[in-house]
Amino acid sequence: MTTPRDPQSDPADGAPLHAPAPNGPQAGAGSAAGGLPAPYGPRVGADAAVGDPPPPQTAVSPGPPTADPRWARPAFLALLLATGVLYLCNLHASGYANSFYSAAVQAGSQSWKAFFFGSLDAANAITVDKPPAALWPMALSVRLFGLNSWAILVPEVLMGVGTVAVVHASVRRRSGHGAALLAGAVLALTPVAALMFRFNNPDALLALLMAVACHLVVRALEDGRTRWLVWAGVAVGFAFLTKTLQAFLILPALAAVYAVCAPVRPRKRFAQLALATVALVVSGGWWVAVVELWPASSRPYIGGSQNDSFLELTFGYNGLGRLNGDETGSVGGGGGPGGGGRWGETGWDRMFNDDIGGQISWLLPAALILLVAGLVLTRKAGRTDVTRAAFLVWGGSLLTTAVVFSFMAGIFHQYYTVALAPYVAAVTGMGAAALWHRRRETWAALTLAATVTATAAWGYVLLHRTPDYLPWLRWVVLVGGLTAALGLVFAGRAGRRVVLAAAGLGVAASLAGPTAYTLSTVREGHSGSIVTAGPASTGRGGGPGGGGGPQNGTPPGADGNGPSQNGGFPGGGPGQDGFGAPPGADGTTPPDGAGTTTEAPGQGPRGGGAGMGGLLGGTDVDAEARELLEAGAAGHTWAAAAVGAQNAASYQLATGEPVMAIGGFNGTDPSPTLAQFQQYVKDGRIHYFVSGGSGGGGGTGRGGGAGTGAASRITAWVQSHFTHVTAGSVTFYDLTRPTSEN
Repeated sequence: MTTPRDPQSDPADGAPLHAPAPNGPQAGAGSAAGGLPAPYGPRVGADAAVGDPPPPQTAVSPGPPTADPRWARPAFLALLLATGVLYLCNLHASGYANSFYSAAVQAGSQSWKAFFFGSLDAANAITVDKPPAALWPMALSVRLFGLNSWAILVPEVLMGVGTVAVVHASVRRRSGHGAALLAGAVLALTPVAALMFRFNNPDALLALLMAVACHLVVRALEDGRTRWLVWAGVAVGFAFLTKTLQAFLILPALAAVYAVCAPVRPRKRFAQLALATVALVVSGGWWVAVVELWPASSRPYIGGSQNDSFLELTFGYNGLGRLNGDETGSVGGGGGPGGGGRWGETGWDRMFNDDIGGQISWLLPAALILLVAGLVLTRKAGRTDVTRAAFLVWGGSLLTTAVVFSFMAGIFHQYYTVALAPYVAAVTGMGAAALWHRRRETWAALTLAATVTATAAWGYVLLHRTPDYLPWLRWVVLVGGLTAALGLVFAGRAGRRVVLAAAGLGVAASLAGPTAYTLSTVREGHSGSIVTAGPASTGRGGGPGGGGGPQNGTPPGADGNGPSQNGGFPGGGPGQDGFGAPPGADGTTPPDGAGTTTEAPGQGPRGGGAGMGGLLGGTDVDAEARELLEAGAAGHTWAAAAVGAQNAASYQLATGEPVMAIGGFNGTDPSPTLAQFQQYVKDGRIHYFVSGGSGGGGGTGRGGGAGTGAASRITAWVQSHFTHVTAGSVTFYDLTRPTSEN
């Protein structure tokens, strides 16, 4: 049985929650402990927890008005429109973006089996090293509109707009329209968000689903209804099908807050959490069960695993390996806390360092200050106070994710931090509104001033790290922020116009830095395995272009007519997609003299040839090579085979024909084995073998593994048994023409 619906405390979607406080503190029976009107009345009836007295209420803001102001809906629609237009600008410049995923999208648009499993090619040799949920929207788009950059990336843009809408909706319910607009703007103008909502890694869908989960949990905390919590479990389940265990980082915070703060009896709370867990397991586990039960002989190999098991991939390489750095099949991770490692220094300040700071941390100091302020404001509220619970949900998600990111010793890239963007935005919007409505109190005014001061000072530091980029802007941010802070100090005594001017200046100064970085991000194309936001001089991931932009001047699909000649892009530094494949180089020379790089981790080349023999961003496919593969594809399952997924993806995107990725992304997966490959050749299923490639197939990954040497043995066997031909600048081995010695 649920609490009877109260039109004031439990409205329909989009309806107001409570009446405003027109002139500050009020007295009387309806007042909260602090003398402010209580936005939520005490829970009564069957759903009130047994033994709970009517809880004292503390209003931190007057909340949404009884009727939306005339400007609210147009402002919300303008926010979404502006976000969409911003993210669509220059989208075609990224071409196929990460060709690793674009090849899987192409395969899924051609084969429903490849669609279901997330295969890298339509002939289903091997999958990407993730579950396929992030690929499904893009593959459906390509089925409808054909293979081109827009069809691949527009779904990611729509996910970004959707995430802004979800954060806006959640903040509006608790803190009003102004706070919601601020939160939406903070999210849309976060540089790493502008990067990843225009890119085809899984992070865009993950961020959307995590925001949805938080919003639904807050809805459940409002009225104790089971359905909201169950739907939150479904959102987390599909987030697991997007990026495996990263989806679970926020579960402790969400479960703990609901277990303590839900407005229902303890027994019902835990029953609801159990039902939500079942929903999570079903929504996230159905695909895993099908894959694990499907006969391995009739499905693609699970990329990134060493035993063809998705569970092994989930709990090993993509799970604990990320935390301790022991990732079988890759070069592995970094150092311990505070120590430098292959993936950067770990420690409490990782989110603020030279690599990460410019991506996400612009408003992070503000969010932390405002989170504390929000909890202080609600410290005397009752157990079921929803405003405090909302701070705990969004703030707890922020803290747990940031702590894990800060100390994980395994593979870590700058763009992972897009997961923090919705949490930072929501906490900033709610906290700023809470203090604004108490600004007549000295401590609240001083806290607002301190928040703006800290944000402006940190913005100055971040901009100073790129001294040649808009050198005047850091001074504008600093001076503007300090001036605004001074005005906010006297918010309780100054006139309305002065206070509003100070607040507007504070918001402008706080958002100026991330806005500039965001505009720099959308002006550039991004491709390859590692990408970073902001001007080219920031980060160690190669800056815009991810370590390499399109060659020959035209990105694939830029003209809307499908793949162009250069079907892949070079780029990036070591590593791969979020919680995905890292570099497979193990210190050995890639087979057959493939290109290598000596750059430090994350400092891949910004242009030119493919880094690490095509490991990071594929290779440029010229017209002669493309024509050779296209002409020889008929009658074969795979037009060619190549070591490493990015290398294979380049040829597949250029020709539209399936190309087998030997060894998966790193070239270290034991698929296919030499015996399997020899059988494929005997059966006439592969026409060409691409000489050169990426990965560490000739050696061991960190921790060894079953894939040791598989790619190099295949390469050696091909080179000694088959005739080679040259097309353009590439050598191919014709697997239908044995050498005379054989």
